[in-house]
Amino acid sequence: MRALKFHQTGSLDNLRIEEVSSPTPKSGEVLVQVKAAAINPSDVKNVQGKMHETSVPRIPGRDFAGLIVEGPEKLVGQAVFGSGGNLGFGRDGSHAEYVTVPETAVLPLPKNLSFEQSAAMGVAYITAWAALFNAAQIKAGETALIIGTAGAVGSAAARIAHKLGARVIGTAQKASGIPAAGLLPVDDWIDLQSVDLPAGVRKVTDGRGADVVFDVVGGGIFEKCLAALAWRGRQVAIASNPEPRVSFNLVDFYHNESRLFGVDSLKLSFEETAEILRQLTPGIEAGIFPPPQVETFPLEEGPRLFRDIAESKTKVKPILVPSAGGV
Repeated sequence: MRALKFHQTGSLDNLRIEEVSSPTPKSGEVLVQVKAAAINPSDVKNVQGKMHETSVPRIPGRDFAGLIVEGPEKLVGQAVFGSGGNLGFGRDGSHAEYVTVPETAVLPLPKNLSFEQSAAMGVAYITAWAALFNAAQIKAGETALIIGTAGAVGSAAARIAHKLGARVIGTAQKASGIPAAGLLPVDDWIDLQSVDLPAGVRKVTDGRGADVVFDVVGGGIFEKCLAALAWRGRQVAIASNPEPRVSFNLVDFYHNESRLFGVDSLKLSFEETAEILRQLTPGIEAGIFPPPQVETFPLEEGPRLFRDIAESKTKVKPILVPSAGGV
């Protein structure tokens, strides 16, 4: 079969199309003919050597949708989607014509989505759900501040928080970056170019602050997020770019009885990821959790697309369509 593959990390030049043997499913696994596979920023970092979980040689790719062609008889022929586990990092991933995963990792394709749309649902929604529901345990009636609201993970988080009954405060780097009304379920927007984040949050919450802050950026905005927390508020961090080290006033932190959580979607098992997608599926099929805008490309375009993502040249979610033949 054809696959994207890299034999060493450090440069995107190491990523190439290769002819490799099709994988053989072990007991408890299924062989999926990949109809669509998303490319995520973490896939790019994987090849660049920025993810310590990576072992080589490796086929990247975390998210996928396709048809089960080998496995338990009751599953063969089913259209499925999935993500998670160590897919693409510790075991070969979805940027290939075929991929093997545990049978517990796949779920039926959402009734309202294509293969390409389903493949785009994984990492962003999984990360947002793991942060807001699993870690912060957000409740109806609470206020959620979402940093980077218009991005893939931020927009998924805004929709999840709204569905769970929270009031949503969104942020944008400047006023022109605020989406048109109705595109996202955001109650209040803060323009970070003209408004100090903690002051802006206090203003729209009558001085109380946010019960939950979901910080997808880290670095310089980390401490401002902490200052925007309500008493006993929870802050969830999933990144820190470009500076991994941050500082904050520890006295203010403990007097506010704040709580800080780190979430890494790569630590989720296949079973945990599948459970998140299972909980999301009713909302997906109801249109509450829509897929991002996608554009499809043949597998051969993979190396170029990885470079485009690294250089922030992509405007929509790139989806690889391997067009697999026989096993």
